[in-house]
Order: sequence, then C-alpha cells, then structure tokens
Amino acid sequence: MTPPDLTLLEQAVKLLEEDQVVAIPTETVYGLAGNIFSEKAVSTIYSLKQRPRTNPLIVHVAALEEAIPLVKEIPSPLLALAKKYWPGPLTLLLEKSSVVPDSITAGSSKVAIRVPAHHLTQPLLQKLSFPLVAPSANPYTRISPTTAAHVEYYFGSAIPLILDGGPCKLGLESTIIGFENNKPILYRQGALEKEIIEQTVGEVTIYQNKTTETPTPGLAARHYAPTTPTLLCERNAIGAQLEEQCAVIVFSEAIAEVSVEQQFVLSESGSLFEAAHNLYSVLHEVDRGGYKKIICEKLPETGLGAVLNDKLKRASSPLNPHQ
Repeated sequence: MTPPDLTLLEQAVKLLEEDQVVAIPTETVYGLAGNIFSEKAVSTIYSLKQRPRTNPLIVHVAALEEAIPLVKEIPSPLLALAKKYWPGPLTLLLEKSSVVPDSITAGSSKVAIRVPAHHLTQPLLQKLSFPLVAPSANPYTRISPTTAAHVEYYFGSAIPLILDGGPCKLGLESTIIGFENNKPILYRQGALEKEIIEQTVGEVTIYQNKTTETPTPGLAARHYAPTTPTLLCERNAIGAQLEEQCAVIVFSEAIAEVSVEQQFVLSESGSLFEAAHNLYSVLHEVDRGGYKKIICEKLPETGLGAVLNDKLKRASSPLNPHQ
C-alpha cells in the first residue's frame, strides 16, 4: 500500500482547522468533510450539497474510543458490531451526548457515527483534535462519488482540496444500524449486508420510513440518482423498454438484442461485490454519455444484490422537489 502523502495530509489538517471543507476518501464513497463543532464548516457542507438542514450528517472518528464521549451509551449488540466491524462500512445511530451540536443531527437526539477504514482518512482523523462530519461528496440526491474525479466534476474549485485516495474499495455507502425497543434496526442498507450483521446480533428489522422525516441519510425516496431518466426492471422486461439512445446496465450477462455500445455489465464473473464496486462509476459514465434513458436490470434479491436494488430503486424514483 502506498504510504500517505504527508504534505497533503498536513494541508488537509490546516484547512479543516480553519473551518474549511475538504473532500476525503473512504472505503465506501468520497465525503465532504468538516469539523463537527464548526457551524461555518457544517453550513458550507449543507450549502455545497444543496442538502436540506432536516437531513442529518454522519460523524467520522478514528476509533471506537473517540466515539464514546459523543454518545450517552452504546447498547451491547451495537457495541459488539462496532468491535467487530470498526474500522469499516458500519454506522451506528446512537443517543448523542450534550457535546454533539444539534446542527449536525437535524435537531434529533441521536447521532450517526462511523470509523472509516482508509489509508488516507485514518491518519487524517488521528491528526485532528476534533471529529469530522463527512456526507457523500455529491449534490443532494445525485450519484455518490467513488473517485476523486467524480468529486471534481461535481464541485471543481468550490472546495480547496480533494484528497485523492484512488477508487473506493467498496463503492457503496456504509450500513446504518440503530437500536429501538431492544431490537436492532437497519436504517440504511449499505456495504455491510444485513445477513452478515445478523450473524452477530440476531434478527434485524428494516426501518420503514412512513413519513417525510429522515432520521438518517439515505432514506429519501429519490437518491443516488442520475440526471438521465432511470428505470429499474426485471431482465425479461428490458426488451419492451428499449428505445433509441437508451443505455442498459446489466448484472453479469449481456442481452443479445442490445448493442454492445449501449450495454454496460457490472460484473462479468457474476460477483455482487464487484457489481457493488462498479455501480456508481458505471452510473456516472452512463449519465454523461448523452443517453435519453437508463434501464437497469434488477439484481438477485440477496446480500449485496438487495442493497444494490434499493439504491437503484431510489435512483429510479420520480423527481420530487420535496424529497
């Protein structure tokens, strides 16, 4: 592994200490990072992302020990998950302590916290005297960024520094887990599959968002979305949806009646892990390809396939200015 560029890290530290915003890589997606205690930095993040202030931000710390002062307690099932999967693509939703500003939790009594696993972001967090908030480095509802180039495309010179950590290893957001009525609740499906989590804590209930409230990121009906109209459908229904200047994204096997030029395969080997790694990069490429419509094949509804289907379902949702 290439050692971190200490000059760039020191530059990032200086900018963050000056209440500025820096783009950082994680193993999941790139984030727009700022000091959780800086209202200037937090406001800049919301403004850059055009994100409603009713949508909370995730706190990033270097280790479990640094999360403890930020919360009232960690229920034992969630503590077991943290000990097993931190650093990693796991976010815990916990009752916050008084030191956590309401501005980053959208006024909620709970805060979402994770410990990222990335060779640049880990040493960055260790050099800082404060935690970071770091929502995905994209405008609200748009495709999440998995490379520094995606961040550059979205924001250009609007942010002073993009720490280029290469393509994100996992390419999907962290999984968000909370604890309600003595039961683990899955708020956001992500890179750590529900089935894997259940091996540690038993049965997990998927949160059903029946209101317009968003207790955690990733719950808006429209999210992860290209600007090009997008459709998610079963493989056998794709043919009926084909039209001129249409791009087709499939899981592992090409569709004979679709030209090679307009077809994008997520994993020729049939690996859901590879498909997850490639999904957002393919969506970025297709969205800029001049197509009039994007058709996505529904993946197997198991493990990461269920997670990818959730992302694609939200990407396919109609545009609604209130979501």
